[in-house]
Amino acid sequence: MKKWLGLAIAGVMGATAFAASAEQKIGFIYVGPAADYGYNMSMDLGREHVEKSIEGVSTTTFEAIPESAEVERVMERLISTDHNIIFATSYGYLDHAIKLGKKYPEVSFLHAGGLKTSGNVGTYWADSDDGMYLAGVVAGSVTKTNKLGFVGAFQIPQLFRSINAFTLGAQSVNPDVTTTVVWTGGWWESQKEAEAVNAFADQGIDVIAEQVDSPITIAQTAEKRNVFIIGKDVDISDRAPNAWLTGVSWNWGPMMVDLVKEIQAGTWKPSHVRGDLASGHAVLDPFGKNVPEDVRSKVLALKQAIISGEKEVWSGLIVSQDGTVVSKAGETMPMEKVESMDYLVKGVTGASN
Repeated sequence: MKKWLGLAIAGVMGATAFAASAEQKIGFIYVGPAADYGYNMSMDLGREHVEKSIEGVSTTTFEAIPESAEVERVMERLISTDHNIIFATSYGYLDHAIKLGKKYPEVSFLHAGGLKTSGNVGTYWADSDDGMYLAGVVAGSVTKTNKLGFVGAFQIPQLFRSINAFTLGAQSVNPDVTTTVVWTGGWWESQKEAEAVNAFADQGIDVIAEQVDSPITIAQTAEKRNVFIIGKDVDISDRAPNAWLTGVSWNWGPMMVDLVKEIQAGTWKPSHVRGDLASGHAVLDPFGKNVPEDVRSKVLALKQAIISGEKEVWSGLIVSQDGTVVSKAGETMPMEKVESMDYLVKGVTGASN
């Protein structure tokens, strides 16, 4: 795991270090249902791992909480019932966590991603860009039309990163490919997602990637339309066995356990904690039956090159849609530049603002 910064800052009551014998209450807040077979399920699997791995821990979950002042009320409720650690798992919760952190310095807030910290608010994330690049290599190798599609929820850095990494991977083996993006404007918009897949299929797009919280709709619609899919967040290959090519899943549990243990020991300090494909916090999912053996071998070799550091996804010449050079030959983007990405790369069709 990659970490920036080190030791913990205790609150005014010294409550960030807990006696091993005391019950540890931890709150988890999700923007959608925990059983979405997508992002929120991946976080909930992490929560289950925490409960199984650390003695004396109990967890409380709140589901379908908007990225608004409503999440502050949920945090207040958790704090009032002695939850001393809160995992705020959605992109739009960060400012609310920082606001509540100032009010409750004895509580440790752990936010999924973002580039802001405070005295008792840190972030954690697993970079899935490497995996999306590899999935793009699969898509670029398998497509017959050179037309790829991507269904995304919101225009935020984490989505731009996935789309761009996917497209760059596809272009690395097939320079003629293009990626068309449709934004749904919501994490859970099943009707819009199905409409997007059908529209893609009608346009001759034959491989579709996604980053939403209800991926089963996309998978099953693709299965019906005889087009391929790239999964995200959780392995749902069994839901679309003919359409499935591969995907990228998250493995939050070990990272969450490490963070909780640091808080309990009093050695945690708010920082940006990051994992990736090499650390095992992001996982390349199994290949589907329609991925040829030579493509599998190529992707697995490239995966090892990424893990060893020989290959960097965000390195070398990268050009945005409008022709702006965002990375020069010989350069590697720093974390801050990657995590503030607000553009789409050349070869992507779709709005980026």
